[in-house]
Amino acid sequence: MSRIIPDPVPTDRTLPQKVDVVVIGGGIAGVATTLFLAEKGVSVALCEKGLIAGEQSTRNWGWVRQMGRDPLELPLAIESLTLWRTMNARIGEETGFRQRGITYLCDTRRDVAHYEEWLGHARTYQLDSRLVAPKDLPGLLPGITEGRFLAGLHTATDGCAEPTRAAPAMARAAARLGAHVLTSCAVRSLETEAGRVSGVVTEHGPIRCASVVLAGGAWSRLFAGNLGIDFPQLKILGTTARIDGVSGTVPDMPVGGGTFAARPRLDGGYTATMRNANIAPITPDSFRLFADFAPTLVKSWHELTLRVNGRFFEEWRTPKRWAADEVSPFERVRILDPQPHDRFNSDGLKHLARAFPGFAGARITHSWAGLVDATPDAVPVIGPVGSIPGFYIASGFSGHGFGIGPGAGKLMAEIVTGSPTCVDARPFRLDRFRRSARTAHVEHTPGTRLAHQ
Repeated sequence: MSRIIPDPVPTDRTLPQKVDVVVIGGGIAGVATTLFLAEKGVSVALCEKGLIAGEQSTRNWGWVRQMGRDPLELPLAIESLTLWRTMNARIGEETGFRQRGITYLCDTRRDVAHYEEWLGHARTYQLDSRLVAPKDLPGLLPGITEGRFLAGLHTATDGCAEPTRAAPAMARAAARLGAHVLTSCAVRSLETEAGRVSGVVTEHGPIRCASVVLAGGAWSRLFAGNLGIDFPQLKILGTTARIDGVSGTVPDMPVGGGTFAARPRLDGGYTATMRNANIAPITPDSFRLFADFAPTLVKSWHELTLRVNGRFFEEWRTPKRWAADEVSPFERVRILDPQPHDRFNSDGLKHLARAFPGFAGARITHSWAGLVDATPDAVPVIGPVGSIPGFYIASGFSGHGFGIGPGAGKLMAEIVTGSPTCVDARPFRLDRFRRSARTAHVEHTPGTRLAHQ
C-alpha cells in the first residue's frame, strides 16, 4: 500500500546571506513560526532537511481539538483553534480545516468519571464541551450501535484538517510574504559570537542571523545534544491508515472510542486507526531518560507497547557529536519513514465497525507511521534556551503538534520578537526539566566541534 506524501512546496534556489531568524524544521510548528514571523515583517529562513511536513506533521490523525487537553496546554489549544478557523482565509489556501465537532465515546464508568473531571477545566475556559447521555448518542452520531456506550464527551467547536495540505499551504503563504523556504537544506550547527547566536551552518553554507528556532520534531534532542543541551525527549511510533468503501451511515465528525479513532477526509475516505495504541521503541535514550519518563510510563502503560527493534541499533550508530564542517545525521536520513504497525490499523478498523456497522465493508487503502516527539510531561517546550541567548526550542509536542501548531507558531514568533504573548508561556519553559536547567553554557566558533564547557 502506498505511503503518504505531503503537498509540494517550492524551494528557494539561493541561500540567503543574512536574515533575522532561522527556523530549523519544516513541520507544522516550524512552518507556523515562520508564517507568523513573516507576517510581522521579520526576515526569516525556514530550513528543512527533507520535505515540508515530510514526517509527523503529515502522518498524524488530523484532529484539531481543545477537548481532553492537559489544563496547562488548554489555553494554547483554544488559541490555536481560533487560528485554524480563519487560516484558509488568512493564507488564501485550503488547509482542509472544518469545524465538524469531535466526540470521545465512553466504554467504562472510569472513562465517564475521567471526562467529568476534565469538564471542570473546560468550564473554566467556557468551552462548549458536554457529556452526552446514551439515549442521545444516535442523534449526535448517526449509525452508532445503540446501547454500546455509556456516554460521549462532545465538543461542537472542535474540528479537523488535512495533514498533507495544511503545513505546505502555510509554508507557501510564508514564502509569498518574503520568507525563504529551503528544503533539502539541513542545518548542521549554530554559530555564536560573544556567547549569543550569530548564525547557522547549513549543508549548503552559512546564514547569518540573530535568532534560531529549533522545531525539529523527533530530531530535536539530537540537534540540541550537539550543542550541549540535554533536552529530554523520546520517540513514540504512531500508525494510521486511510480507509475507503464505507457503505452505511457513519458520523461526519472525528470520533474515538477506547480502541478506535476515525475522522472524515475531504477526499471522501476516512483516516482511522486504533486509539490508545502506540509503540515505544527501546533505544539508548530510553535508558538515559528512564528516570524522567518513568512516571509517564506507569500512568500510560496500557497505551504503549515497548519494543526492541531496528531503531535501537540505528540510534546507537548515529553520531551524537559532529563539527559544523562534517556531514550531519540529518543529511544521512532526510525523512523518517518507519514501517506502519498494520495490526493496529486492522484491529482499529474492526473495533470501529463494531461501533458503527457502516464501516463493516470498508477496506484499508493506504497505511503509514510516524515518530512522535514526546516529553516527560507530554507538554511541549516553546521558549528560549537560557544557556545560548538567541536560541529557542519549539518541540516535544507529544502527539498534539498538528492541532496546536498554529498557536505554537504564533506564541514562538511573539517570544522571539519580544511581543506580548497570546497565552502564558511559562508552562512551556525548557528549564522546568531539571536536566535541561543544568545545561552548561556553550561557546562555539565556526567549524569546531561543540562540547560542554
